This record gives sequence, structure tokens and C-alpha cells, in this order.
Amino acid sequence: METYTWLRAFADSWHLLFMFCFFIGVFIFILRPGSNKVHDESANMIFRNDDKPAGADKTPRMGRHDEPKEAR
Repeated sequence: METYTWLRAFADSWHLLFMFCFFIGVFIFILRPGSNKVHDESANMIFRNDDKPAGADKTPRMGRHDEPKEAR
């Protein structure tokens, strides 16, 4: 049997089964009962060191389309 034919038959049967089982396993791992706390913690990780709300600075912020005003 040629190498290409053997690899094609393997990919069509066993590798497809392996990838399907891997996908189902990852899906079940994500939805396991104890993972909710871990997912909530990782989702809020970027807000952990915030001391004040955004925009509380004393300096005025300019938006993308705001132009500086000229003094007359």
C-alpha cells in the first residue's frame, strides 16, 4: 500500500474519530461543575488592580474627532 493511500485511510477513519473525541472532551472539560469559579476569576482578572473608575483623571481627554479649541 502506498504511503499516501495509507495516510488518507488513517485520516478518514481513526484521526477523524480522535479529533471528534478530543472536541467532545474539551467541551465537557469546559462545562464541568467546578469550573465556574475559575472562569469568573479569569474573566475579571484585568479589573483586579483598578483603584478608581475610568475617566476620574483631572486632565481632560480628547476624543478621536475632537479638535483643540483655539483661544481668541
